[in-house]
Amino acid sequence: MRRFFAHRPWGRALAWLCVLGPFFFLSYGFANHYTASLSGVESFAFAWERHIPFWPWTIIPYWSIDFLYGASLFLCLTKRELDAHAWRLALASCLCVAGFLLFPLRFSFERPEIGQPFFHWLFAVLGSFDLPYNQAPSLHICLLFIIWERFAHHSPPRLRPLTHIWALLIGISVLTTWQHHVIDVITGLPAGLLCCYLVPEEGWHCWRSSLPDQARKLAWRYGAIGAALTAAAVVARGWAWLLLWPGFALLLVAAGYLGLGPGVLQKTAGTGERAGLRSVAARWLLAPYEFGARWYRARFFAYLPGPAELAPGLWLGGYPSALPVPDCGVLDLTSEYPRAPAGMGRPYAAVPMLDLVPPTHEELAKALEAFAMLRRQGPVIVHCALGLTRSVLVAACALVREGRFADVTAALAHIAVLRPGITVSAPAAALADEFMRSTGDTHVG
Repeated sequence: MRRFFAHRPWGRALAWLCVLGPFFFLSYGFANHYTASLSGVESFAFAWERHIPFWPWTIIPYWSIDFLYGASLFLCLTKRELDAHAWRLALASCLCVAGFLLFPLRFSFERPEIGQPFFHWLFAVLGSFDLPYNQAPSLHICLLFIIWERFAHHSPPRLRPLTHIWALLIGISVLTTWQHHVIDVITGLPAGLLCCYLVPEEGWHCWRSSLPDQARKLAWRYGAIGAALTAAAVVARGWAWLLLWPGFALLLVAAGYLGLGPGVLQKTAGTGERAGLRSVAARWLLAPYEFGARWYRARFFAYLPGPAELAPGLWLGGYPSALPVPDCGVLDLTSEYPRAPAGMGRPYAAVPMLDLVPPTHEELAKALEAFAMLRRQGPVIVHCALGLTRSVLVAACALVREGRFADVTAALAHIAVLRPGITVSAPAAALADEFMRSTGDTHVG
C-alpha cells in the first residue's frame, strides 16, 4: 500500500481534475443544449436494435465511469504519464463534442417504466442534465477506452480480468440503459483509439528532416493506396465504410515515411520489460498494415536462409521464431512488429527503424550503443523483418567497430557471402560508412 501512495504526482493530478471536470460538463452540456434547440434532429438506428433489452441495473456500471474518470488521473506514476492521459481525456471531449455539433443525432427509443426506486432515481438524476442528443461518437465509449487502458496498465495481473469485465459491463451499459444507439458505440471506440494514438506517452520526437528518395517513393505508394481506399469508402458507403480502417492505417504509414519516422508505429524503444511493445491504440489502428507486413514476410521468409553467424557470437537474421543459441541477446530493429515471443526472457533492446530506407546517423548510433550493451552479456542476434536491409547495415557497422573490417563496404561483402540476397543500396552503404568515419572508430587494414 505504501508503494501505491509513494512518488505519485498527486498535486498535479488534482490540478488536472479541477480543469478537466468543469471542462467536461461545460462542453458536454453546451453541445447537448445546442442540439436540443435545433429542429428536426434525426436519429440513426438499426431495425434489430429494438431487440436490445433494457436492464435498469446496468445504470450502476454506466454511472461508475464518472468515478473512474477522476480516479484514473491518480493512477499515473509520472508527470509525463499523467499529462499524456489528461490530454487524451481533454481531446476525447473536444473530438466527440465536435461530432455532436457537426452531425447532430438523438436517441429515439422511449424507456419503459422503472419500478425499482433506486434505479429510477439514478435515471432521473442522469436525465436532469443528460438530454438524448449527444450521441455519435459516444463520448462514454471514447472515454471508456482511454480510462480502461490506464486501469489495465496499472492493475495487478490477478485483478486485471476484473478490470476487463467491468469495462465490458460499462461498454454494454450504454446500450442496455437505452442511452445510445449502436452507431454511437461503433464510432466512439475508434475515437478513443485515435485519442490515445495522437497523444502517446512517449511523445512525438522522430521527425526526419532529410528524406531519401526511397522514403518519398514509399510515402507516395502508401499514401496513394490509403487515399484510394478512403475515397472508395466515402463514395460507396454502406459496408465500404470499413475501408476507412486500412485507408487510415496506410496514410499514417505514409506520414512516417514523409518525415514522422518510426514513431507513427509507436513501438517502445530501449531496454526493459516494456521495450519492443506497441501501444494498444497503435496495434488496433494500424492492424491492417501489420497484417499486410506479416503476409509479406510469410511469403518470402520460407525462401530465406536461417540466421547467419557473421563472427563468433554475432548473428544476423529475420524476425526470429527461435533464437540461434539459447543464451542469445536480441537487438530488434523492426518498427512494424512487436517484440518477438522468442526473445522474451532474454537480454533485449529495441531500436525501431522504418523498413527499406537507410537509417539516420542517430538511429545507427543508438543501434550500436544497444548492440554494445547486449554484446557485453553474451552472443547477440541483430534482426529486422527479413534480415536483408536494416539489420545488415547495423551488423556491418558492428563488425567495423569491433575491428574485423576496415570499412562498411568490406563488411557488407563478408555478409553477402554468409547471407545471400541482402538488399543494401549503394547510398545506404555510403551513409553507414560516412557515419563510421564520423565516429572516429579505429579500423584495421
